[in-house]
Amino acid sequence: MIKAGIIGSTGYAGQQLVWLLSKHTDVKIVFLCSHSYDGSYYNNIYKNYTGYSKDICINMQEAENKFSDINILFIALPHGKSFNIVKKALDKGVKVIDLGADFRIKNKETYKKWYGIEHTSSNLLSKSIYGLPEINREKIKEASLIANPGCYPTASILALTPLLKNNLIHTDSIIIDAKSGATGAGRSAKIDNIFTECNESIKAYSVACHRHTPEIEQELSNISNTDIKLTFTPHLVPMNRGILSICYATLNKKGITEKDIYDMYRKFYMGEQFVKVVDFMPETRWVRGSNMCHIGLRVDLRTNRIIVGSAIDNLMKGAASQAVQNMNLMFGLEESKCIDFPSMAL
Repeated sequence: MIKAGIIGSTGYAGQQLVWLLSKHTDVKIVFLCSHSYDGSYYNNIYKNYTGYSKDICINMQEAENKFSDINILFIALPHGKSFNIVKKALDKGVKVIDLGADFRIKNKETYKKWYGIEHTSSNLLSKSIYGLPEINREKIKEASLIANPGCYPTASILALTPLLKNNLIHTDSIIIDAKSGATGAGRSAKIDNIFTECNESIKAYSVACHRHTPEIEQELSNISNTDIKLTFTPHLVPMNRGILSICYATLNKKGITEKDIYDMYRKFYMGEQFVKVVDFMPETRWVRGSNMCHIGLRVDLRTNRIIVGSAIDNLMKGAASQAVQNMNLMFGLEESKCIDFPSMAL
C-alpha cells in the first residue's frame, strides 16, 4: 500500500488529486494539508465528500512531522512555496511529485527571470524529472522527484513533439494560441476571474510574458536538440475547465500531405493510451474529466503551414491525473490505474 500525503489539498488541483487517490486501491491518504483550512473537515470544504471522507486538514508543521509515515508526497502550491518542503521530504526518503512550477525550469536564472524570485533549492534541479510520461516514461520510473508539467505545456508539447522529432517544421515559426477555463487560475479570489468579469467574454492575458513560455521552450528544445523560441498567447474563456492549444508552424517541405502527417502522428503515439490522434479538430468537452489528450491537425497547402489542435482537461491531464500517472510509474504499477476512464462529456 502506497502511503500518500497531499499539501495544498484544498485548491482545485489538490481536490482533484484527493478525488482520484481516494479511489486508488493501492493508495492510502495519510494526511491532507491546507494552510487556509487548518483544522477543518475536508467534507465541509468540498461537500461532495460528505459520507466519503472524515479527514481533518492539518497545517504544514503537522504535515512535516508525518513525512516519516508516507512513501510519496504530492505538493499543489503556488510557485516559490515548494523549495524547503521538497528538500525535507527527500531527506526522509519520500518520493515527491510537485504539481507547481518550482522544479520544472532547469536553469535557476531562467526561473528567476520569469518567476521573479531566487530558486533556493537549485541543487535539486538536476535531480528533478519533467513528468510528461509520453516523453520521459523511463526516467520517471527511476525518479524520486517529479516536476509535474503545467497544463498549457502538456497540451502544447504533446501537439508539437512528433513534428520536431521528424524534423518537419521550421523551428523559428512556432506560434501557440491557447485557451483555458477559469480553474487554471486557481481557487483564490481574483477580480479578473470572478463570474461577472469573465462571463460573456474572452481575453488574452500575460501576452508575451506568460510563465509557461520557458517551460514549453525548454522541453521542445530538448526534444529537437535546437534552441527554440516561440510565441505563446494564452486566453481565458468562460468555462470551468479545459485547455485547447492550437499550434501553428511552417512546414519545411513542400507537397507533404495531411494524410502523411496523420500517419506519422499515429505511428508516433501508437500504444499511448492517453493520447489519441483524432480525425476531427479537438474540443475540450470530449476530454473533460479524463486523462485523455486529443490531437487533430490540418495542413494548409496554400501557405505550407500546419495547424495542430490539442485538448486536455487542465485539472486532470494538466495536473492531477497526470500526477497519478507519474506515481503509478514510479511505484511500478499499471500506468493507467485509477485514471483509465473516458470523459463524461457533459
